[in-house]
Amino acid sequence: MAMELRALFLLPLCFPGLQGQAPGALRRREGDTLYVQCPYAPWTTDSQTKCWCLLKDGRCQELVNTYSKQSRDRRIIINDDSTTETVSVTMVALKAEDSGTYFCAIYKSYYDYPRLRTISLIVFRELLQWELDTLTVLCPEGSGAWCRGQAECTVMSRQRSSKQSEMKSLQDRVTMQYHTQGAFVTMKNLQIQDSGVYWCAPGDSRHTRKMEVVLSVFKRTQQLTAKESGKVSVQCHYKIAEHSTASKAWCKQGEGKTCSVLATTRSESPAANSTAQEGVRIQDDTQQGIVTVTMEQLQVQDSGVYWCALQDGSGLLRMEEVTLSISKALPPGAFPDSGSQSQDVLLGDSCSGNTFLILSVVLLLLLLLALLTCIALGVRYYRLLLRTGIREAEDTSDRAEGTAQPGSTGRRESSQDDSKGPAYINLDVQSSPSPEDPLYCNVELSQAPRNPQHVEYAIIAFNPPPRASRE
Repeated sequence: MAMELRALFLLPLCFPGLQGQAPGALRRREGDTLYVQCPYAPWTTDSQTKCWCLLKDGRCQELVNTYSKQSRDRRIIINDDSTTETVSVTMVALKAEDSGTYFCAIYKSYYDYPRLRTISLIVFRELLQWELDTLTVLCPEGSGAWCRGQAECTVMSRQRSSKQSEMKSLQDRVTMQYHTQGAFVTMKNLQIQDSGVYWCAPGDSRHTRKMEVVLSVFKRTQQLTAKESGKVSVQCHYKIAEHSTASKAWCKQGEGKTCSVLATTRSESPAANSTAQEGVRIQDDTQQGIVTVTMEQLQVQDSGVYWCALQDGSGLLRMEEVTLSISKALPPGAFPDSGSQSQDVLLGDSCSGNTFLILSVVLLLLLLLALLTCIALGVRYYRLLLRTGIREAEDTSDRAEGTAQPGSTGRRESSQDDSKGPAYINLDVQSSPSPEDPLYCNVELSQAPRNPQHVEYAIIAFNPPPRASRE
């Protein structure tokens, strides 16, 4: 057996083609898909069985081969393309526990798996938490340390027995407890500065990542405004089961990360960084899990950032962050300052867009209505002119020379020389005679020439005017 193991160890050194490629790290998010292609080695044949292995204890833990083509959980599929001489492996629905070293190999015997390609797979789990939440992670079997850092491992906790897992203070917030399936890591009272990359590492190596976690912690915030000389009340919520017995504090954040305590629920004297302030009261309702803070007689200089925090001898842990803005009170009859005017201007600007759109639509409708009205009036005026022209033409044709017009005054019109032609008479008929009745015209003696050569008689009959039927 020793000779066989030595032969297997020396085989890649004697034949470079048998040596696998250098490990290349691949990062995938939990739930993603991994696709890997492994070209054949020059000495590989199509009939040989190819495998996808997990490196465990320096040996191949076979997950799937080209004979079965699919793993038991159906998350891994392997294909052998003899045309391109390439083996392709697909892993779907990746889990954080899938992190490890994998390689494509040729199956020769139980102990002989010449490698085609080796990769280092890191599957990270994204976790989103609020401040003061509790994070629990189950590290795979064989994990002995909980590390933090992107490249180098900063040990946050090591595996302990159940009796050693009790935390001494709020700042001692990370424990790692042994379990039959691995090791449970617990991080309590999370803070925003806890955001980062964590991983489970074996007890004998801090460079091997068995499982990786990307943690993002968010803080709860409030924004309040008040008037000078007024008061403000703030409520902060917490989990009763975890923090009902802890002391609560109200502090104001200064330069850097320091926060000066203004009020606390502790019965003993405040800590060294405490600055008691008059007009500030704090009440803790442990039945509902609510801390209520009241500040009275506010001043402009009270504006700033405050914390509702848990407090013990080791320091403060933020529950919620409150941003307080105090505006200066105005005397009676005074006008708002430029700051308030600018707010009004901003408010007016926010509404001007919709107002401009509405006015534009109304003006467009009015313009269209005016245009339609002008077109209608123009058409009506044109029809009126056309009708008036027809009537004038008819009147002109009816009033031809030598024709009597009913309704006209009776007078005699003659040419410049009465002796050279007959007289023309315009008749004024007061009543409309029957079309069958003749009409006789008499000429007075004063209107007749002295020596008439001849006398003409005219009989005029009336027919209904043509325009009467048109109207």
